[in-house]
This record gives sequence, C-alpha cells and structure tokens, in this order.
Amino acid sequence: MKKIIFFIILFFITGAVIYNLYPEKKLPTNAEIDYIIVKKSNRQLLAYSKQILIKTYQISLGDSPVGHKEFEGDEKTPEGVYIINAKNPHSGYHKNLGVSYPNEKDIAKAKTLNKLPGGDIKIHGVRNKLGFIGKFQRLFDWTNGCMALTNNEVDELYYAVNIGTKIEIRP
Repeated sequence: MKKIIFFIILFFITGAVIYNLYPEKKLPTNAEIDYIIVKKSNRQLLAYSKQILIKTYQISLGDSPVGHKEFEGDEKTPEGVYIINAKNPHSGYHKNLGVSYPNEKDIAKAKTLNKLPGGDIKIHGVRNKLGFIGKFQRLFDWTNGCMALTNNEVDELYYAVNIGTKIEIRP
C-alpha cells in the first residue's frame, strides 16, 4: 500500500513539473500588438496585430471576477474599453502594463455608491521572488482586479504592446 501511495505522489509531482515547464507557443519576434481582448469568463487574453489573432494567453483575474468593477476593494476586474496607459519594468509583480481604469463612467458609478472607484488595474506577472510559480498562478483567481500572466508571458507583451493600445475587457 505504501508503494502505491508513493507512486501516486510521484506521478502527481512529475505531472505538475511537466505542466509548469512544458514550453508554450511564443509570441512571434518583433510582433506589434495593437488590440487586446480579455474574455473574463474564459480567463483568456487575446493579442491581435492588424486584426489578426497572434496569441491567446490564459490569465487569472480578481478574487471576485464576475461582474464589472464598481469600487475600490471589490476584487473585480473591470469590463469595458480602455487603453494601455503605462508600462512599469520595476513592478512588485515582475513587469506590468497599466490599464486606464477608471474612466468617467466608472468614477460616476462609484460616486453613486458613495465609494472610491479604485485604480491601478494592470496586466502583470507573478509577485517578485515568486516567479517559480509559473503556470500554477493560473489555477485560481488571486489578484485584486488585475489580469495576471506568467512572468515570461508578461515579458512578451511588455515589449510588443505600446502605450495607447486599446484593450477591451468582456464579461
């Protein structure tokens, strides 16, 4: 019985290591991403160049991903059309791309709730010094409303996306 349990554990660990280390399709060299669609319900970020889908990424979202972000602390990822408005190579979460949330409509909605709208919505990697987590970060929603990728994936997007790129975040 102990041997069976040992082999089950060994099989699980081997499978987990293979999952995390198995190489995925890379973004083509010199790709210029000019449009991003996020499909929250599918946990996908789709990167387009000249209306052609170049790559689909699996993402993690905020702890409470269903619905549009209404106020600071609701743990939701916003929905709507925004732009990439910043790039930070020294983020606490590897690198990040800033999303222009909140817009005027978001601010007005938060005011009706007598709350602050929040901000600092990003596309980012894993918290610094935890990059070894890799693809395991995809297994659950863990951000405060951001869209999380592996560090390697954020590196790809960081260099392929310009400030001003349109991002559409769908339910």
